[in-house]
Amino acid sequence: MFEPGEYVVCPGDGVGQLLNIEERDLGGQLKSFYSVKIIENGMKMMIPTDSKDGIRPLVSKEEVGEVFDLLSDHDVEPDTSTWNRRYREYVDKIKTGSLLEIADVLRSLLLLKHTKTLSFSEKKILDQCKALLVEEIALSQGRSTNQVDSTIESYFAS
Repeated sequence: MFEPGEYVVCPGDGVGQLLNIEERDLGGQLKSFYSVKIIENGMKMMIPTDSKDGIRPLVSKEEVGEVFDLLSDHDVEPDTSTWNRRYREYVDKIKTGSLLEIADVLRSLLLLKHTKTLSFSEKKILDQCKALLVEEIALSQGRSTNQVDSTIESYFAS
């Protein structure tokens, strides 16, 4: 159970602060919800407390290390499937809320960016992945978003 004031991750939406835990009457049944305010855009969300994939805690130091290890490993085969297929795979990975999956998408797009000009949709997903990674890592590590962004960019400097 999470406590009000804690920072949590809403998969696909990013880091938010848990405002409170509320009970609502839904068709005669009382259900508990987390009220979360997403940091990046200020959106407020109600997430059932019994949802298995509703929210999760911020990443640990070990997980951040795994993310940076993944981003530094450029010895991967480029995905040569069609953009539509890659797009669906990228969106599915982002929706998991797993920082490693999001980092994998970011790495793929940043490596692709060095070989071709990215489409508007590719740039949009790249920006989304980067924002999700930077925000969570910065909060979990007590670093500024600029520091985390610079660290990520350093792995892909030509």
